[in-house]
Amino acid sequence: MTTPTTSAAAAPAAALPIDDTGVARRPVDHTWRLDDGRQTMVITATGERLPQVVYWGARLPLREDLETLHNAHMIDVTGGMLDENPDLSLCPEASRTFPGQPGLIVRSQDGTPLLPKFCFDSVETGRDLQIRYRDEGNGLTLSFEFTTDAETNMIVARTVLNADNPIHLHWLAAPVVPAPQASDEMIDFTGRWCGEFQTNRTAWSPGIRYRENRTGRTGHEHFPGLIVPCTGATNTQGEAYAFHYGWSGGHRMVAEELPDGRRQIQWGHAARMEHEAATEFATAPLYMTYSADGLNGCAVSFQRHVRDRIVTWPKPDRPRPVHYNCWEAVYFDHKLDVLKDIANRAAALGAERFVLDDGWFGNRDDDTRALSDWEVDVRKYPDGLGPLIDHVHAQGMAFGIWFEPEMINPDSDIHRAHPDWALGSEDQLLGRQQKALNMALPAVRDYLYDRIARVLQDHPIDYIKWDHNRVLPMPDAAQTRGSYALIDRLRADFPHVEIESCASGGGRIDFGILKRTQRVWLSDSNDALERLNIQHNAALFLPLSITGSHVGPRRCHTSGRVFDISFRAWVAAQRHMGFEMDPRELDDYETRVLTEVTSWWKHNRDWMEDADILRLDSSDPAVICEQQMTREGDRFVVFAGKAATSAQISPRPLRLTNLDPTAMYEINLANRLTASHLSRGVPALKDGPVAVSGAYLMHHGLTLPWSFPDTMWVVEGTRL
Repeated sequence: MTTPTTSAAAAPAAALPIDDTGVARRPVDHTWRLDDGRQTMVITATGERLPQVVYWGARLPLREDLETLHNAHMIDVTGGMLDENPDLSLCPEASRTFPGQPGLIVRSQDGTPLLPKFCFDSVETGRDLQIRYRDEGNGLTLSFEFTTDAETNMIVARTVLNADNPIHLHWLAAPVVPAPQASDEMIDFTGRWCGEFQTNRTAWSPGIRYRENRTGRTGHEHFPGLIVPCTGATNTQGEAYAFHYGWSGGHRMVAEELPDGRRQIQWGHAARMEHEAATEFATAPLYMTYSADGLNGCAVSFQRHVRDRIVTWPKPDRPRPVHYNCWEAVYFDHKLDVLKDIANRAAALGAERFVLDDGWFGNRDDDTRALSDWEVDVRKYPDGLGPLIDHVHAQGMAFGIWFEPEMINPDSDIHRAHPDWALGSEDQLLGRQQKALNMALPAVRDYLYDRIARVLQDHPIDYIKWDHNRVLPMPDAAQTRGSYALIDRLRADFPHVEIESCASGGGRIDFGILKRTQRVWLSDSNDALERLNIQHNAALFLPLSITGSHVGPRRCHTSGRVFDISFRAWVAAQRHMGFEMDPRELDDYETRVLTEVTSWWKHNRDWMEDADILRLDSSDPAVICEQQMTREGDRFVVFAGKAATSAQISPRPLRLTNLDPTAMYEINLANRLTASHLSRGVPALKDGPVAVSGAYLMHHGLTLPWSFPDTMWVVEGTRL
């Protein structure tokens, strides 16, 4: 909800009103407030100047006087300062003596730097808020767009720059907001291949936390998210602010503490990504939320918003199918009889979708050749893909297939025919023996559409694993827009086909790609221990329904570690469950356990798909815990993963969250039969369900049996 109020025009400087302290106060001219059920953002403007956020946090009473807030927000001046503090506006202007990073850097078409000075032009209010400002001298119009969502408690904001004549853009920030003063640190995310979503905590200090991803895709290295917890905040309590920039082409983040102590947060495309002069530029949507319930409040907003507002489901009434991918079973060695046997075994384990990975096209016997030659390899499939697809369907499974459309091998028919289609110089460094195609070229997009559409038209395929296995030779916004356009065209013509975003695992995960896809491959690591941590941190932004997690081989192919099937299966059951191993390696014990866990997941997915994932504050740093709970709070499951050896002998009680303290809950240890022979005591959960209050569970916590590292306890809860 947007509530606008507009004051009279600003008085001339000589006529500024004098308060009882003798200080001249410039009157506020425009005030707006954005509200949902949890938070309020107040935006005000002095005179004709750009507006600034003067309040963002817990919801304010409707009777709050916004002009008073504007004046109360004003900070004092003292020696060594200007006579008035420059506004920390929605787009800080260098031309108004702003001491920090500006929100806009542009040049005229001949390269001359411009120093815009914007003045109020117009506003549109209602459910949304759009404020326009104009710089007549430079022929520029700057617009700020805000929407709110009362169901997800998400504020979505965007900045648009229009020019009367083409200009060159260096940097454009999405609407800039102040960071809280009552915060000691910020949390953002770093990572690598097979080690995505690692949290990085940086203390606030004078100066800049400047982060820029210039790889041309979202990147393993820097997921475009930021959480600013207030002092003392944890997963389950305290105040926190969170941001996500919904763009797949690389981003820039500025978290700056100014000399006067104020703090600003800026988000936008990586700088210098627009290579051509143009008359319109826009940022991606910036998703923002405030929580008074710790980091979990932010996480739930992101999870609900991406699942319910961003992702469009081809078959929304179909439960998420148990997934099988053949990559780590056969790699490039495709043999029809072997794949049929694997499909039989996967179906017997409970799989409902079979995905044929890399190696089905061209002369693709390894990763050095044929990429972009999207025609079925007649050596491996002399009768085409039909016999395999028919067999998969006969086992009751849907069929999916792998593509990597944006990439090309130099050793390919298409590269030999069109070397000019490759992005970057001829002597560029290759990645995985491949280059990127120039997706800004319409001819490239048409070629890819024709080849992919032909495969989809000729075969009953309902799923694409869309990969992206190298970074770009240079960042280019046109590349990202071209990729979006191709996916959008295919989605429009094949709306029944689901698409998974994979980029060497988690290299392209963001709300921009998720507007076009329905699943992400969180990591190429199927190491259950690594996955436990990656999934835990990714849950700050991503729900179960879109997050693929697979049971990998007994010996993990990327880490070499060996884990019991129970641990591997339960870690996969925390998200959209699947298998990615050769099922022929399973012994009777492993087959039984995996079948049982898969059956458990199927029986619970109807409510887990829409559940909130709440990270728990574990008293034992060796234990990584989460609580998946329905919105109504009547049902939950706790996954308590033992990631290391505990410092103490006995498990510390695990406190739950967001329960009704007065209600009684039946608590059941779902996998009690997996207790080690060294667990010799008699905790109540080992004998069967117990009924305890929400107050007990939140303030004392669950007493779990002893366990080895690399094991998982699964606790079911139902409100009585």
